[in-house]
Amino acid sequence: MASFFNFSRRAGTVRSVKNVAVGTKGPTLRKHIEQTLGSGTVEQAVKLPQGEDPNEWIAVNTVFFYNAISVLYNVIDGTLCDEEHCPIMSAGPQFEYLWADGIKVKTPIKLSASKYVNALFDWIEEQLDDPSLFPRGLGGSFPKDFLPVVKNILKRIFRVYAHIYHSHFKQILGLGMETHVNTCFRHFILFVKEFSLVDEKELMPMQELVSRIVSHSQ
Repeated sequence: MASFFNFSRRAGTVRSVKNVAVGTKGPTLRKHIEQTLGSGTVEQAVKLPQGEDPNEWIAVNTVFFYNAISVLYNVIDGTLCDEEHCPIMSAGPQFEYLWADGIKVKTPIKLSASKYVNALFDWIEEQLDDPSLFPRGLGGSFPKDFLPVVKNILKRIFRVYAHIYHSHFKQILGLGMETHVNTCFRHFILFVKEFSLVDEKELMPMQELVSRIVSHSQ
């Protein structure tokens, strides 16, 4: 599904697509995802391939989902999502997100949406680049805290989708990206539901759309 990563950059911080060779079968599993999505069967694309390690499958998909949301946000960052238009990181009037990474920023702080997302992407890339969390090649093993880290990554990726849908969907329509964004979000939601990776309470800002996605996949 190479087209998922082919949208041109309009403004803001340029980020390269992450190509993390996770585990022993990372490239093979990534190819499986792209081929299955290319056939139009998103429901099948989220299923654990027979005989594969669940942690490795989750790791490869986490990298995939980060690349997808990074490319999507890159299209609107700097021109549509800036300090003036989005002074806070929110998903509608009822949900505001504060930033903290537990290391550099221990006390949650209020940031504009663009600063929040770019801080988030920096933090995610640090996790993906850490071989003790995302092991490479033969002999690597996933740590005990792998799933909690991944759940935190995916929870925060959801927040970027929620912000895009609540604050920028008219612009997405104007750019002709509605189908692409909906497909990316549907893939993401079905995957995190399949492996229970994001708590239901975190999905509340998009609950109506999430419910439709789940019901239509059954």
